[in-house]
Amino acid sequence: MLQPKHFITPEEYLELEKSSPDKHEYWNGEMYMMAGTTRQHNRITINTTKALDRLLERRPYSVLAMDIRLRIQKDDLYTYPDVMVVCGKIETDPRQQDTVMNPLVIVEGLADSTQGYDKGKKFKMYRTISSLQEYAMIDQTQPYVEVYRRTGHFWVFEALEGMDAVLMLKALEVEIALAEIYAQVDWESA
Repeated sequence: MLQPKHFITPEEYLELEKSSPDKHEYWNGEMYMMAGTTRQHNRITINTTKALDRLLERRPYSVLAMDIRLRIQKDDLYTYPDVMVVCGKIETDPRQQDTVMNPLVIVEGLADSTQGYDKGKKFKMYRTISSLQEYAMIDQTQPYVEVYRRTGHFWVFEALEGMDAVLMLKALEVEIALAEIYAQVDWESA
């Protein structure tokens, strides 16, 4: 006989997350352990964070990476995007001041194990964030990036392929060459 699942409140999740050595997503009363990372994913995240930080250093943006939690209020989802950029004042969750609620741009590294979720259900929830203007997903096995850009009530898709391509984040008015995003990525172990 299956045991009923124990519903975890957002407050319980936030308290458990404080002392956990692992990161967890929270959605619909349940906690889900986040997938581990690879060297490629880590290198791509570092490169992207460094490029954005350099390009935005004298502008009113905050670049946040890896261990900063995001709350999507409508779905009460808590998750850890790889990179977020916030314009102006950072809005935080009243229950947890280290949880961001108003990203302008989100960047995720795509892993085989989470790709369907990142492109599907998670992106559907991301679209409910009123401040979000762009969502970029960076493949860790080949030079390939998918970008979704909000244009009014619609999201427009753009695909970039090859090391010569350039990622344009229009909401930030910046360009990053894929060669910079993928610098020092060890393709042999991908």
